Amino acid sequence: MEIKLGLSLPRDKISIPLVRRICTQSLSALGVSQSCIDDVELALTEACANVLLHALADDDYEVSVGVDNQVAVIEVVDHGGGFNATEILDGEGIRAAAAALADGDGDGANPSPHPIGSAVGPIETLPEQGRGILLMRALMDSVRFDAVEGPHRGTRVHLEKLLTWNDRSPAVRLGSTHPERGPWSGGG
Repeated sequence: MEIKLGLSLPRDKISIPLVRRICTQSLSALGVSQSCIDDVELALTEACANVLLHALADDDYEVSVGVDNQVAVIEVVDHGGGFNATEILDGEGIRAAAAALADGDGDGANPSPHPIGSAVGPIETLPEQGRGILLMRALMDSVRFDAVEGPHRGTRVHLEKLLTWNDRSPAVRLGSTHPERGPWSGGG
């Protein structure tokens, strides 16, 4: 079983709930576990929110969602002129975020016992820039940022998640989950 969805959306905040609903309902119909759907939904929300913050106001953006074998592959592409992923991912923002997570009380000695986003965790100590990237990386199995070259420069966010299934999943019942196959392999 293979599913591919492609959406072209206006850069408007109302598009994010629409994308989430289409993606989550598709995954739910396949019988993907709710915890897995929740992870994908939040990572997708972060990627789309970045489009609203950083892409050009006049441009649409594209979202593609594919499920093949046991992997969901999601891409969000905008035409905002792109960004320096190395600077964001390897720069001070991520280093500061990692330090804040490792030191819950700020004294430089004690690791935080609380995960990102917990009610008492250090989320307020994280720098604004890079939080969504950390979140996407925590929720997904693979996160990649690529520059889109050409006349409509931009950024492609590539997300992958190994799916877990409900016991009554149509995909499992139909024998459509093959652990030995990789995503988009076309084999059977």
